[in-house]
Amino acid sequence: MKYRDRQGREYEQTTSQDSFLAAAYSSAVGRGIMKFLGCPLFSKCAQVIMDSRFSVPFIFGFAEKNHIDMFDYEDRMYRSFNDFFTRKIKQGRRFVTKDPNLLICPSDGKISAYEITPANTFIIKNSVYSAASLLRDKKLAKRFDGGYAVIIRLSVDDYHRYCYCSDGIKSHNRKIGGILHTVNPVVNKYIPVYKENSREYCLIRTEKFGDVIQMEVGALMVGKITNANTEGGIRVHKGEEKGYFEFGGSTIVLLLEKGKVKLSEDLIRNTKQGFETELLQGSVIGESLV
Repeated sequence: MKYRDRQGREYEQTTSQDSFLAAAYSSAVGRGIMKFLGCPLFSKCAQVIMDSRFSVPFIFGFAEKNHIDMFDYEDRMYRSFNDFFTRKIKQGRRFVTKDPNLLICPSDGKISAYEITPANTFIIKNSVYSAASLLRDKKLAKRFDGGYAVIIRLSVDDYHRYCYCSDGIKSHNRKIGGILHTVNPVVNKYIPVYKENSREYCLIRTEKFGDVIQMEVGALMVGKITNANTEGGIRVHKGEEKGYFEFGGSTIVLLLEKGKVKLSEDLIRNTKQGFETELLQGSVIGESLV
């Protein structure tokens, strides 16, 4: 995988997980095994283990292996691995601008940005997506023709709580069941992950950015999505906590209307050049054109 930060620094990293997944998904047998591991029943069994006190001994080794700086997080004892995984960050460790004209990244993660064609499609690796296939709603998807799809991929070392990207009035949450493939980018060469995985989304009606879809996508090994408010008609605020993911790599997808947001040029440029852009929750990703 190739990454850039906001200062233009680049690095390339292939982890043991990347190599394993590339090998597994390159064969029919491997894909069959991974599909079984991604079934909801397997994930529920894994969740029972991760929620138990017997999982506590795994915390220290996990934090050390993934270079997680615990100084950034609340100093307390954890009751289980998932209690640790959904830990809260200390106040002041993430900055959210108050400028109403700026759209923010709702979570830590590795960002890719794609233009949605007038035909409502965009391509990630070899997989063709459409807003309609993600949302399971053709009428709603039409609003985003010619706009942008922003993919925010969280890896296990990221902060797994997420916030609203803008002020606005949210709709009720829609849940779409599915399998739980890994969201590692190598898998998109073989499987259209984001339209097969379990996911949940709401529409945020904003004054500055038009209508925005904010979608959470679950992933391999639990990837459970927990949102604080699922009902509609509620005013939400930029930077307000929306929810969290339990153990597993996960993804947030933003769909933006055409002509409403000027997306940050580095996100588009880096994506076209094959890089994911590393950002923290609260980082500016666009400005209003309204």
